[in-house]
Amino acid sequence: MNTMLALPARFAALAATLSLTLGAAACGGGGGGDAGGARGQEATSGDIHVAGFSTPESVLHDTVADVYLVSNIAGGSTDKDDNGFISRVDPDGKVLALRWIDGAAGDFKLNAPKGMAIVGTTLYVADIDCLRLFNRETGAHEKDVCLKDATFLNDVAASADGSIFFTDSGLKGGAPSGTDAVYRLIDDDRVVAVKKDPSLGSPNGIVVGKRGILVAGFGSGEVYRLDAEGNRTDMMPASKRQLDGLVMLPDGGFLMSSWGDSAVYRVGADGKVSKVLANVEAPADIGYDARRNRVLVPLFNGNEVLIHPLG
Repeated sequence: MNTMLALPARFAALAATLSLTLGAAACGGGGGGDAGGARGQEATSGDIHVAGFSTPESVLHDTVADVYLVSNIAGGSTDKDDNGFISRVDPDGKVLALRWIDGAAGDFKLNAPKGMAIVGTTLYVADIDCLRLFNRETGAHEKDVCLKDATFLNDVAASADGSIFFTDSGLKGGAPSGTDAVYRLIDDDRVVAVKKDPSLGSPNGIVVGKRGILVAGFGSGEVYRLDAEGNRTDMMPASKRQLDGLVMLPDGGFLMSSWGDSAVYRVGADGKVSKVLANVEAPADIGYDARRNRVLVPLFNGNEVLIHPLG
């Protein structure tokens, strides 16, 4: 386990102590910092800033309703305080419902919601040691799927066939818990481990597609691929990047957010790395609006969402 690992409540202080520049030796082939000397883009006049959130951790584009869903931790990342909520925002940046799904107001638990995914009419939300299932259209609570041994469920991804995959970053009480895992949910009822091992490096962002199951490690700062049997192929080497969100692009590349570099990167299908956003503090679980070619960046410490056109 990489020694830079820490609980999200301490992420900002941790990032301030880390070097924000990676050497060529740490990056290897194709995993460098500013590939080709690119400096990355600052926020521009074409960006939309949406404020008023409470520790926003993830943004998801609901493509059917054409709205953005924002998960709000509203407290500590592992606090079972039942005050987390999910917001609905239109693509112009108007907040349609700040507390559309509200743990404090409902007869269900929602403590510290993080990653989300949609399959059909169901919204899946990671929440510490449970997956919470809600109706995508109404926000009504449907059911919970809880794991006895999980400590920090983080991101959720849907495959083309509707399967749900999710990560446990393996954090508890200020230290690694050793529960690092990638799980698969079967029939909204049974959970199986694709791979469960502390060597996964605090798995955070996850996407599932033709390239397999891609995972970004916050603790290890690496990106790797898993197959259905849990066999691992390294794609980007360990680093100090503290990777969080991971989204697939139509061209076969992907975007990833980095706390260590305060940046959002694009990794092309050819492995070339470029920086698409610079100087964005604590960019958490990013989303992607394919219809408008935008990256959706929850600013964990800034309590806002940055909507940035990729061009």
